[in-house]
Amino acid sequence: MNAPTGNAAARLGAPLHSRRRPAWQRLDSGQLMLIAVAGLGVLGAVTQVAAVGLAQARVAVAFGVLIALGELFRMVMPGNREVAPVATAGAVGYALLVGVGPGGGGQVVGPLGVVPAEHSWLQVVAVTAAGMLVGSLPHVAVGRSPRLDATARRLITVGIVAVSFRPLVSLDLGWPVLLAAMGVVVVASCCADVVIAAMIRAEAVRARFGIALRDEIHAKAPLCAATSATAMLIAVATTFLGTAALLVFTAPILVTQFAFRRYAGIRATYLQTVRALSRVTEVGGYVETGHSRRVSRLAVAMGRELGMAEGPLLELEYAALMHDIGQLSLGDPIPGGATVLASPAEQRRIAELGAEVIRQTGVLDRVAHIVRLSSHPYRSAAPGDGSGVRPVPPPLASRIIKVANAYDDLVGDSADRDRGAAVLERLRLDSASEYDPTVVEALNRVVDRRPRY
Repeated sequence: MNAPTGNAAARLGAPLHSRRRPAWQRLDSGQLMLIAVAGLGVLGAVTQVAAVGLAQARVAVAFGVLIALGELFRMVMPGNREVAPVATAGAVGYALLVGVGPGGGGQVVGPLGVVPAEHSWLQVVAVTAAGMLVGSLPHVAVGRSPRLDATARRLITVGIVAVSFRPLVSLDLGWPVLLAAMGVVVVASCCADVVIAAMIRAEAVRARFGIALRDEIHAKAPLCAATSATAMLIAVATTFLGTAALLVFTAPILVTQFAFRRYAGIRATYLQTVRALSRVTEVGGYVETGHSRRVSRLAVAMGRELGMAEGPLLELEYAALMHDIGQLSLGDPIPGGATVLASPAEQRRIAELGAEVIRQTGVLDRVAHIVRLSSHPYRSAAPGDGSGVRPVPPPLASRIIKVANAYDDLVGDSADRDRGAAVLERLRLDSASEYDPTVVEALNRVVDRRPRY
């Protein structure tokens, strides 16, 4: 299974009680700083535009409407990433606009043979902010407030393009130079967006910056490429054909957005299906209520602690949710569902049967492999062959699930920290052969970060 993204990791960093607070109270310091910078920029831009007036109002309104429509149809990608590709393409296109085309609101033809675009970078920021606000109002009306950090990041990205490119429009440059400048500017803005997103994500989910950066590049690169290409197309087409070109040349990004929305829907359906399957063992009384969910949260947090990327983390979440599904084959349930108390042979049988059930889906073969090896001891995963070659340990995801499952089997939903400390000590004592000591210490750090009630 190629499962590149997931949203469980983004939820793990915050304790349960924090997710009941208003959205703005859940923002970390980096997100608040990002929002403050964007807010100050918008305030300055709106003040300036109000003082000098709106240049070429027809064009500004046309792009503002496009941005508003793009915000109205924004979507959430896997990994809880809010994106608005149509709005971003429209805003960046407005920042890159060289001329306004026939009937665009100007009369004097510039050196490039078109009516020059007269708006400043401050007007680009102001129009973008206004379009985002108008497009967000229907969402706010139905209780779906926009992600303030994502909105701020989009505004800052557009601002970078506008500040870098608008001064070039007034210079007597040829089209080859301007097109090259457009390409350089949009690539730089994409890189800045990815770096900012990685910094925010690394702080939010306690991930290493390098891992977060790799995840953001993997998640954003295709959409960023499509958005940037469409923005340049919009800018050039509108320069020569007028604002009517917006209707024609926005089509490519609309098709791309539809494809990404379907992709996000498929990933969400996978996760919902896996969660439903994981509850079968709870409903049947084979495991304690909430066991699979708790193991999944612990496992993903430990995976983050150990530097796993987002794709493997999603597979880890799937496997952790379904690691006990093999218990459905048992005639007599294990008391409390605690497989850690069962014999090694019984643990392996449960894991093998669970892996076979998962394999039957046809799309979760790697998850099945993780579940199959989650019952294997750390230092004796393969029988010795007399060659002196050290046996290969199970995959990291399997080792994580083994530790997380053992911890929850013995602690459950108890908030007693002394009990948790005693279980951790027991796992450490078994680290010589049964549990990976590195994974046990990762669990210790994850548990230690839990809030004290």
